[in-house]
Amino acid sequence: MAKAGKSDLRTISRKIFETRPAPPNRTARTSMSTSADSTSGVPVAPAHEDPPPVWFLVPEGFFALPLGATPEERTERAESFVRELYSRGDEALWEPAAPYYAGIAELMAGTGISYSAMGLFSTASDESGDADARHELSGGAAQCAFTVAAISTDQSATDTDVVAQGILAVLSGDPYNDARWLDLPCGPAVSCVTLRQYKVNPEVTADGEEADLLTGQIQVHVPFPTGPFTAVFTLFTASMDYWAEFCDLLVALLQTVSFHDPAGTDTPTPEGADAELTEPTSP
Repeated sequence: MAKAGKSDLRTISRKIFETRPAPPNRTARTSMSTSADSTSGVPVAPAHEDPPPVWFLVPEGFFALPLGATPEERTERAESFVRELYSRGDEALWEPAAPYYAGIAELMAGTGISYSAMGLFSTASDESGDADARHELSGGAAQCAFTVAAISTDQSATDTDVVAQGILAVLSGDPYNDARWLDLPCGPAVSCVTLRQYKVNPEVTADGEEADLLTGQIQVHVPFPTGPFTAVFTLFTASMDYWAEFCDLLVALLQTVSFHDPAGTDTPTPEGADAELTEPTSP
């Protein structure tokens, strides 16, 4: 399949990836680990070094899972995570929930995922003008899962365009993929949109009838200009009524990706500090 033209972001997934910036509120600085395998069919080269860090902004509504290098770190971060996620709860809820999320983080530890977050967004109408309405989840919530990982692609700093072309060729070989070329501020990239439908057993549906579940995944591959790796940003959701909004959210996030410290100080991230969330610096 021929390489797609270097069009803007509006070409992705039937032009629903519109560039309407959403104001992000936190900076994620991630020290990358290498994925043991590729989840998208892109060949993985053996890694001989750890990937360099990458920076990006995450929107309000993202809750970073408690990834950590040691059980102690995961336990500590899980306790903070459940208090943020269930802000209206108490110890009766937080105490049993923390080990559950610490266990999820442990399962992710060996997969190469360096950042993972749950996205929870209110679907309640804000016609009342209440500024807090968009934070209220009792009226309904749209959910997504977001991860960042790195795969070894064995390129030099000047070969990011060549790597992106190769990734596009591989992903375009699957007829169920909608693979497109992207030009991001940080360099060339390739997006891959996949929609899948599953049958849900009647035992777990509200009405006791078999149901169809449609899910969507957007995966964006961004070759590192600072090392022989490719960053893989993945957003997955079953809240398909809000697919266009999630596309907009990911577009805004991708516009902020940087392989150099936006503050101008490329200092190494301490070991085990997989994702450090800080207030963004003023331009």
